Amino acid sequence: MKKQTVMKATKSSEEIKDVSERKVFKKIKSALGSVGYEAITHILMLYYTLNAPNTPLWCRTVILGSLGYFISLIDGIPDLTPFLGYSDDIIVLSAAVTSLSQHITPDIKEKACQKADTIIKPKKND
Repeated sequence: MKKQTVMKATKSSEEIKDVSERKVFKKIKSALGSVGYEAITHILMLYYTLNAPNTPLWCRTVILGSLGYFISLIDGIPDLTPFLGYSDDIIVLSAAVTSLSQHITPDIKEKACQKADTIIKPKKND
């Protein structure tokens, strides 16, 4: 019976990762005008750290909580509030990155920066 419980937990965490990827990138696209490069890089660093094989469970929990807060429509300060909407999200994401900094590898940082560049930089019409 214990093995079935573990399998169910693994399946649900895989489903959470699939849903999170879609929701994270959708939310990034909707927030582009309101958040800066550093915030998008933090989101991507957390997402890539979540999917890294050596990330401890406690780190995954912190990451899922902070990305969930970013994705959620229920916030301390609603995202649609002018000027302040994403400030609480950015604080939560920055705190998560700071607390997990030892688990964010240089490769993850580089991958996040490259992806942020492709998201933010406009494509040339040439």
